[in-house]
Amino acid sequence: MQRDQYLRTLIQDKLRAFTLQAAERDQQHAAAVAVVITDEGHGAELPGFPQHAAWSTQAALLLTRRSGQLRKHAGQWALPGGRIDAGETAERAALRELAEEVHLELDASAILGRLDDFVTRSGFVITPVVVWAGAAQHIRPNPAEVASIHRIPVAEFLRADAPMLAHEGHGAHPVLRMPVGDHWIAAPTAAILYQFREVCIEGRPTRVAHFEQPAFAWK
Repeated sequence: MQRDQYLRTLIQDKLRAFTLQAAERDQQHAAAVAVVITDEGHGAELPGFPQHAAWSTQAALLLTRRSGQLRKHAGQWALPGGRIDAGETAERAALRELAEEVHLELDASAILGRLDDFVTRSGFVITPVVVWAGAAQHIRPNPAEVASIHRIPVAEFLRADAPMLAHEGHGAHPVLRMPVGDHWIAAPTAAILYQFREVCIEGRPTRVAHFEQPAFAWK
C-alpha cells in the first residue's frame, strides 16, 4: 500500500508540474480517453508477452482491443474513451467511458491529471486523462465495444526499442508506434502512451502532438 501511494503521489506531482498544451475543439469533435494505472493481473494473453502473477504489486496500464463489430477502428488497440457529451468535462467523460467499456466505476478522486491534447487525422481532439484504479479486480469487457482487456506493465513501455519511428511518405513527421510483446500500437494511442512514459515516469516534458498516424488510423 505504501508503494502504491508513493507512485500515485509521484505521478500526480509530475502532472501538476507539466505545462499542458491544449488544442482548439468544438463539441462535435471533442473526445477523452482514460490512461488507467492499475496493478498487473490476468488480462488476455499476448504472443511474445511475458505473463505475470495475478494482482502483483507492479504497475500496469489498461488497454483494450476494440470489438471487431465496430464501424470504425475495429480490432485496434485503444485506451478506454469516447466523445465528450455536451456539458461534460474531459475528466467526467473519461470516467463514464471507463464504466461503459470495462465496467470500472471510479469517482473524481481517481483523477491524477491530464496529458496534452492530440488532434487526430480524422479531426477529433483527444484529451488524455490519467486515472489511478488500484487493483481494479472486477473489470470485464462490454462486448458491444471491447473484444479484450489487457494490463500492460509500465515496464513494457520503457523498452529500449520504444518508440518506433518511421517515415511512411505522408506528412512531414514520422509515424510513432509503441512495441508491446510481439505487437505494436500505433498513434494516436501510441503517442499518448509515449507521453505518459516521458512525463509521468521519466519526468521529461516531451511533446507528441506532431507525430504522424498510419494511414489506416486516418478514417
